[in-house]
Amino acid sequence: MLPSIFGENLFDDFFTDPFGMMVMPQRHDPLYGKHSKNLMKTDVRETEDSYELDVDLPGFKKDEVNVELKNGYLTIQAAKGLDKDETDKKGKYIRQERYAGSCSRSFYVGEDVEAGEVAARFENGILQLSIPKKEHKQLPKNSTIQIQ
Repeated sequence: MLPSIFGENLFDDFFTDPFGMMVMPQRHDPLYGKHSKNLMKTDVRETEDSYELDVDLPGFKKDEVNVELKNGYLTIQAAKGLDKDETDKKGKYIRQERYAGSCSRSFYVGEDVEAGEVAARFENGILQLSIPKKEHKQLPKNSTIQIQ
C-alpha cells in the first residue's frame, strides 16, 4: 500500500477540470458525500405576516447548526467533523482519517428584526425558520423638491 499525497485516490486530483470546462463525473467528498454542491439549498416562502425559510442540511445534527442574527443579517452556519479509524486484529493502525468542514449562508432580513422574534426548528435534516414581517416606513407621497 503506497501513501497518497493527493487524497483517497492517486488520480483524484490528476483528472479534475480546473476551469470547469468539461463535463466530469462528480467527485466523492468524504465529509459531505457526492452531493456536497447541494448543501444549504433554501426555499423561501412569504405568508401574510412572515417569511418562512426551509434550509436543507442533510447529515447534520441539531447541535452542529448555529443561527445568528447580527446587524440585520441572519446567518446560518453548520460545521461537521468525521473520524474514521480502521485497525487490524493486533491493534496497529492501518488508516486514520479526520475530516472537518463547515458551510454558512446569510440573508438580509432588516435592522428592525429582533432575535427573539425569529422561530427556529430543526427536524429530519431541515432547518425551518420563521421571520416576522415588519411594516416598512412609508415615504411621503410628494417627493418632488421645489427649486427656488
